[in-house]
Amino acid sequence: MNLLAPIPSATERFRAKGPRQIAEIAAKYGLSPEIREALDIASLVLPFRVNDYVLQQLIDWSAIPEDPIFQLVFPQRGMLRAEDERRLAELSRDKADAPLLRAEVQRIRDALNPHPSGQKQLNVPREHGEEIPGLQHKYRETVLYFPSQGQTCHSYCTYCFRWAQFVGDADLKFAAPSPEGLVRYLGGHPEVSDVLVTGGDPMVMSTERLRSHLEPLLGLESVRTIRIGTKSVAYWPYRFLTDPDADELLRLFERIVAGGRNVAVMAHFSHPRELENDVARRAIARIRSTGALVYGQAPLIAKVNDSAAVWARMWRAELAAGIVPYYLFVERDTGPYDYFKVPLTRALEIFQGAYRDLPGLARTVRGPIMSATPGKIVVDGVEEGPDGRFFRLRMLQARDASLVGRPFRTRYDEDAAWIDGLELDPATPADLAAALRPYTAPPRG
Repeated sequence: MNLLAPIPSATERFRAKGPRQIAEIAAKYGLSPEIREALDIASLVLPFRVNDYVLQQLIDWSAIPEDPIFQLVFPQRGMLRAEDERRLAELSRDKADAPLLRAEVQRIRDALNPHPSGQKQLNVPREHGEEIPGLQHKYRETVLYFPSQGQTCHSYCTYCFRWAQFVGDADLKFAAPSPEGLVRYLGGHPEVSDVLVTGGDPMVMSTERLRSHLEPLLGLESVRTIRIGTKSVAYWPYRFLTDPDADELLRLFERIVAGGRNVAVMAHFSHPRELENDVARRAIARIRSTGALVYGQAPLIAKVNDSAAVWARMWRAELAAGIVPYYLFVERDTGPYDYFKVPLTRALEIFQGAYRDLPGLARTVRGPIMSATPGKIVVDGVEEGPDGRFFRLRMLQARDASLVGRPFRTRYDEDAAWIDGLELDPATPADLAAALRPYTAPPRG
């Protein structure tokens, strides 16, 4: 790739397409009536948003509906329960049923476990007894920040564990109107060294707006790293190339780095196809030219990337682009979870199979990891002994910092896909058991 060659121009300015453009998309790309109907119904409940870059550059239209990127961005039949799909279809036929339809949509959403792992109940910090809007503080050294203007994305992932940010009532959403509450909170918590700006996607904001949220952090000596969680490199790489303020964005990164802080772009890549085009690679090269670090992470998702070969290919592509392979997550227990979940035993096989195929520099990646209520739990392996078969796990990160790095075991279960399906080993040390037991399966009677 010749980085000195002219940067390709976007065919048009960014334009999001959602449920109102389903008919337009169906006509242009030849969606069958069955796929169109399934999309119409599922998008009543689940967020749907896409753009022309994804439609034109990433989806293989000759392979739908099985194409992984199509599965990634288009809600499908089977993501909702069959009886819920039937009920929504019935209520959609008559405009007089609109109030009943809205109520049914809300009922279904409420049953999909929005904001899993105690995010609302346990992670939101308080000041003088009042919640600080748009913040989460789960791990000692890291605060998550949700600027209100960044609570959408260039396209939505169908498996997104933060789907509730994009639908439903305002009280379901994390959103900070300004950085004042964040700065005030950080001033009283010097143990916090990292701020993760997330959403949604902060890169949907203009550079001027993003600067207004980031620059106040530079006055806090304790903050050494600003992380930016984003899918924009995969879904709209022109944000770093030809958007009107792309150069200004890169200069912002340069100034932060020159000031002695780290800028870490936590890039979300779900499939190697998102990296295997010239536009995305140029975007990555421009980000890295500022001195910013780029990390790659994503969950393991059935029908999208549940293959060791796919992950090995993606991590090799990340390494070649100068991205640090970081995390393989287990899909969280929210949204269309049953459609996408992969049993832990299969997740471990996929991770280990891909890991064995990697060069040493790509073995920075860790997984499979559950971001559960007590913390990030990595599945290290399966062991057998006189007392039976067990998963070997470890607290990679923890709400209680004293538990970080601690190993433990659970009874092996080939069907379990989350920590709540695993029975804790009775020999687990008392402090670790106290943190884990409320979220694991009860002992077998």
